[in-house]
Amino acid sequence: MSDNVGLSTPRGSGTSGYVQRNLAHLRPRDHAAPYAPRDSFPEKHHQQRQPDKGLLEHDRKREVEVKVFELRDKLEEEEKLTEEEIDEQCDALRKKLTAESEAATKKGPPGPRRNIKMHQVHELADAKIKESERLRQALKISKDYEEGSHWRRQEERLKKTLEQQDGEDRKDRDERR
Repeated sequence: MSDNVGLSTPRGSGTSGYVQRNLAHLRPRDHAAPYAPRDSFPEKHHQQRQPDKGLLEHDRKREVEVKVFELRDKLEEEEKLTEEEIDEQCDALRKKLTAESEAATKKGPPGPRRNIKMHQVHELADAKIKESERLRQALKISKDYEEGSHWRRQEERLKKTLEQQDGEDRKDRDERR
């Protein structure tokens, strides 16, 4: 046994007696938190993730082109029309779908879209912003509403009434003298 490490004799222990360091042991570096406590940050307002308009526009155009391609594929399989007639029908469908999608984006969807996948983060962010806006309008909350402002106004009113009461109490004391 060297330096009081390991067994005095490996006999009967089922080991060779070779002592090695435990490399899996993690020693704590320091006991401080890796970030500042929540109270030290100035009060920040929650901001929703803003969607990338370019990606949303790209997805909208892609949906149109997918439908045009499906029509072209269907017409080419039938083999009844010439290539020019197929191009004309595809162009007409493309114009129609583009106009519909632009009109829909200007007025906004009638309700929340239910077919958004979890990997479509920009669509999710856009839908969340629209949902929050509808909720804000339904609850008649102003756009410049600040979270917790009700409690501040209530505290200010309470302070004002206490100051008024103190002022009245002082007047009463002065009159009694």
